[in-house]
Amino acid sequence: MAGAACSLTLPITQSATEPIFEAGTSAGAAIQQWGHVRLFSPWKYLVDIEAQALLRETSWTMPDPEGYPTGQQFLDAYLTPLAQTRQLAPCIHWNTRVLAVTRQGYDKMKTAGREQAPLLVRVQTADGREEDILARAIIDASGTYGQPNPLGASGTHARGEKALAEHLFYGIPHILGQHWNRFAGRRVLVVGSGHSAFNALLDLATLAEQESATTIQWAIRRPHIHQLFGGGEQDGLPARGQLGMRIQQLVQQGRVALVTGVQIEALHATDAGMVVAGEDRLTPVDEIIVTTGFRPDLSLLQELRLGLDPITESPVALAPLIDPNVHSCGTVPPHGIDELSHPEPNVYIVGMKSYGRAPTFLMLTGYEQVRSITCALTGDWERARTVQLELPETGVCSTDFGGSCCQTAPDAKESVHAATSTACCSPAAPALITIGGTRKTEGTCCGE
Repeated sequence: MAGAACSLTLPITQSATEPIFEAGTSAGAAIQQWGHVRLFSPWKYLVDIEAQALLRETSWTMPDPEGYPTGQQFLDAYLTPLAQTRQLAPCIHWNTRVLAVTRQGYDKMKTAGREQAPLLVRVQTADGREEDILARAIIDASGTYGQPNPLGASGTHARGEKALAEHLFYGIPHILGQHWNRFAGRRVLVVGSGHSAFNALLDLATLAEQESATTIQWAIRRPHIHQLFGGGEQDGLPARGQLGMRIQQLVQQGRVALVTGVQIEALHATDAGMVVAGEDRLTPVDEIIVTTGFRPDLSLLQELRLGLDPITESPVALAPLIDPNVHSCGTVPPHGIDELSHPEPNVYIVGMKSYGRAPTFLMLTGYEQVRSITCALTGDWERARTVQLELPETGVCSTDFGGSCCQTAPDAKESVHAATSTACCSPAAPALITIGGTRKTEGTCCGE
């Protein structure tokens, strides 16, 4: 499930269903926070092949494969009906938050007999009670949306950032709807250079056409605009390329004031408005939209022995494939059970959270990850290791930023499942648990 706090657990006892713990009250609770945003991936890249098999048993019909849904349309036309299927509905525990995962009777330090001990998943139910569930395996699909990166260039909150929090918005506000009054006629600064920033800037520009007192500044950390606007017409996802071209036009027309090389260390409240300390090129503002990405919350797994890369905070074997410091042209190679395993057996992190702080995740990547892991857990190792992953090219090669998505050969499609059969994902296997805290589902290249 793609949603707020989604976690899958394989229980210890034989069971026809594996519990899925969802912190929200409905499917995709995190997506509802950016439901107004239109995805740049069309439907044909958003629907999992295994999910289609379940949905075809109902009255569901596939949306136009070439259409581009908003986040809310993605929920209404796909995730909600999927959660209501006869196979999934009994598994999902709504409004249930995973608090911690550990080994029963074992903290991180204790080794002897560790692998024989069941995993213990502590959850908080809708009525506030805490319960422990024993499991053979867990899949953490809790995402990163609840953990926005702070504004400070050094990876921590800028001085004054917390004190001025009421004037900062993290993510993509609904500028042309719910948040109209907050930004109309105001001096707004957008910080960040990914597709989330692009969406906010486009909406602000539309707002400014009707509220002429609205001014827009855009601050990015990179020192130049090389490849800032993406691959344009060469992008394998046309809507993604068009986003960049539209932003480039706004900058060229002077409707958005772009300032490069901005390193924010402190914010100050003055009589003239909020100012970025030491940055005279930015004028005082009333509101700041922070689109600097997200990071994983690993606290619920802190008593497990995870193998995480110290830079990306993704699994060690996956890190060199996605690290924006070194990742350039070419594909994100196929990856599945082998790249996503940890020293702690039967513990897996998937989806956006598996990428740690790297911003290049696309939705079908996560589908293929889960397919591979589920096949392994049911004993089908051949299919588990037959993994294919092809991503649409961006039209750019980048090593200087890490916000560009990865490229493939010109004729590549986003992702193709190696196996179309649902046999390896049969519920006959015992005991899996899925955890989902709030996760960022694709609304930008890093989640689409």
